Amino acid sequence: MVTNDDLSRLGLPICEVLDDLEGTLNAATRAVLVAPPGAGKTTVVPLALHQAEWRAGGRILVLEPRRIAARAAAGRMAQLLGEQLGGTVGVRARFASKVGPQTEVEVITEGVFTRMIIDDPALEGVAAVIFDEFHERSIDSDLGLALALEAQAGLREDLRILVMSATLDGARVACLLGDAPVVTSEGRSYPVITHYLGRARDGRAEQAVVQAVQTALREETGSILVFLPGQGEILRMAENLERALARQPASPPVIIAPLYGAMSPEAQDIAIMPPPAGQRKIVLATAIAETSLTIEGVRVVIDAGLARVPRYDAGARVTRLETVRVSRASADQRRGRAGRTEPGVCYRLWHEPETQGLRPFEAPEIVTADLTSLLIDCAAWGVADVFQLPWIDPPPAGNVTVARAGLERLGAIDASGRLTRHGKVLRALAMPPHLAAMVIGAVAYGQERQAAEIAALLVERGIGGRSIDLDRRWQNFRHERSRRSQQMRDLSARWSDAARRLAERTADNDLEASVALSVAGLLALAFPDRIAKRRSNGRYLLASGRGARLDTADPLAAAEFLVVAELQGSAAASQILAAAGLDTAELEKIAGQRIEEVETFDFDPAVKAVRARRIQRLEAIKLSEEAIAAPRDEVAAHALARGIAEDIGIHHLPWSKAQIQLRARVGFLRAAELAWPDLSDAALKAVWQTWLAPFLIGKLACADITADDLAAALDALIPWEMRQRLDKAAPTHFIAPTGNRIAIDYSGEHAPSIAVRVQELYGLKDHPAIAGERLPLTLYLLSPAQRPIQVTRDLPGFWAGSWRDVKAEMKGRYPRHVWPDDPANALPTVRAKPRS
Repeated sequence: MVTNDDLSRLGLPICEVLDDLEGTLNAATRAVLVAPPGAGKTTVVPLALHQAEWRAGGRILVLEPRRIAARAAAGRMAQLLGEQLGGTVGVRARFASKVGPQTEVEVITEGVFTRMIIDDPALEGVAAVIFDEFHERSIDSDLGLALALEAQAGLREDLRILVMSATLDGARVACLLGDAPVVTSEGRSYPVITHYLGRARDGRAEQAVVQAVQTALREETGSILVFLPGQGEILRMAENLERALARQPASPPVIIAPLYGAMSPEAQDIAIMPPPAGQRKIVLATAIAETSLTIEGVRVVIDAGLARVPRYDAGARVTRLETVRVSRASADQRRGRAGRTEPGVCYRLWHEPETQGLRPFEAPEIVTADLTSLLIDCAAWGVADVFQLPWIDPPPAGNVTVARAGLERLGAIDASGRLTRHGKVLRALAMPPHLAAMVIGAVAYGQERQAAEIAALLVERGIGGRSIDLDRRWQNFRHERSRRSQQMRDLSARWSDAARRLAERTADNDLEASVALSVAGLLALAFPDRIAKRRSNGRYLLASGRGARLDTADPLAAAEFLVVAELQGSAAASQILAAAGLDTAELEKIAGQRIEEVETFDFDPAVKAVRARRIQRLEAIKLSEEAIAAPRDEVAAHALARGIAEDIGIHHLPWSKAQIQLRARVGFLRAAELAWPDLSDAALKAVWQTWLAPFLIGKLACADITADDLAAALDALIPWEMRQRLDKAAPTHFIAPTGNRIAIDYSGEHAPSIAVRVQELYGLKDHPAIAGERLPLTLYLLSPAQRPIQVTRDLPGFWAGSWRDVKAEMKGRYPRHVWPDDPANALPTVRAKPRS
């Protein structure tokens, strides 16, 4: 057994605080340990706590965010003990499980812990749970900590919980842990010289990385760690460097070693282990190498300053990968990798002042991720309201709502958020709920093994090739000889066996269906809302209503229908990453119950008429369409009214002059008294459902509408009492002294007004007025030829004033008409003087 003295001889900085940490956990059941990368906390702390009296034979669980980190940490601890993995120290992760009856320190991935604690809330036989690299803030670590705190509070007061982190606000985590004590290790790092190389002006970041690598090979010693945002950039950079080194061979020889999550364990080991004697190594890594791994021999870091992070779009139900600038914390961790064992050098591919503009920390996954798996786990824990759990950062309410809706559609939870019988079956398969639904559903077709293998392609990156066509990838996967592919086939077999047992235990009828499903048909069991129909130029419309793109050069772009398994990008511009082609016959088989036939009535603005069509539709997808005769019923009337209001405008209705005047009269009175109804175009457009549509039954086109229809519609808007007041307050006509009825205009700027030949007003001593003689009319006085000669609101003043000048002009222009000196006392007329 390794003692603390043995551990101290390792000379690691963490050894200086081991006594403080042990004393803290002797006195308290919760603690926080903050130690920088390279301090040795991952391997030394579990072995030190293994000797604690409070362990009393119980296991210590060490949670790691990634399989590669779990495997590396467990291997290093076993090496320190001089044992094989699976003895005192074991590991439990996909493809890397080595646990024996003597295992007392068990390194597990965070996802494994979530299932472990839900299945056994009391954590029988477990003395302590250590959350390592907690600053990475995966969704599983946040959930695992929340569940561990609940289990400790309700079932296991003796359970020790230790949260370890490299760069974390320890006080904030300690607060969540009930003001738990914080132990801090200052660590030890060698000085690192930082060079800022700036950004490539032509945007060719990969060329800038190649140049930085060549500079480091020429000017520095030791191995080089290059941080790039993702697998694609790593593979391209490996090719670029191989070509560059072929032109200018390095001395000593250089090994190029990619490092990303979708690699086989053997390939990852090449990147992690020291290079052979007399050689240097260039490790091309994602953020996986920031803190959870120690890569031997590195003293030069080249940081492109970028990271690829998932962002969940709740509206589109799509997780997109975004390439973003790293945070200051990540940049510091990357830089620190160069000073683990000796003085090092860091080349940053940005300008020094930009560092202060970086975000302090990365956003935790729980605020940016799809929460479907989290919610089903919470429901299995017995918590319908996830906000009841203790979170450092609570999940966004919108994402929770979307996840709940998705699980309800699957039948995994009920309306109250409780786990259903079917939900328990889905959780039992230890995969995302939608994929579990596919594998369980495939049992009815006898295809659970095939469905499990398709699920394996989607959960384990890099197997089956890189084709978008999942049918092709599945065929490749079945014949691949790599160790990782064989492991995934073995796992698929276990999944399918479990699915069949679960389905047989819960099914109420015969499981075997008569016709087998294609890969696309199986995918539709998992993603029913992602059946997609081709539109044009590689664009597809999903049943959910979202659009997606596929490269037109891809053979799959010829398919009329797809089932899409993976999307990337925004709701407006999602890129299809994985899909399978679906034929029409199978579409009807797998989605027939969801296909509905509807008759639609749409207004055609070109002909101002309603057109009827019979449409077959799968949610947002239009499958077929044919024209039919439109019935003259309420539905057609509704479509006609809506089209008039929204497409061509209320003013296109066949209003009569009287109706135009009526609307103007009411509008005039409304300006003074709001109790009057609003008959403006804008107001009538807003209420077309209740005002216009009921009076258009039997009509299919604007040409069918008459003035009588509109009169009835207007009458319904003006109460009877107001109609009685209307004629008195705003009469339709003015009776001139000649007896002629002259329409009053209520719509102009100077309303109310009339236009009248001045001769018809002879003999009128008072100015015409309405509304009980309180409101004078504006008079547009006309010549015998109906041309304007004067505008006035004071007729007596006009007679007494400017009439003399008007009379002189008119008399010269129209000598055959009467132009009296005293028009107020003259006889009105519409005639000229008789010829002599």
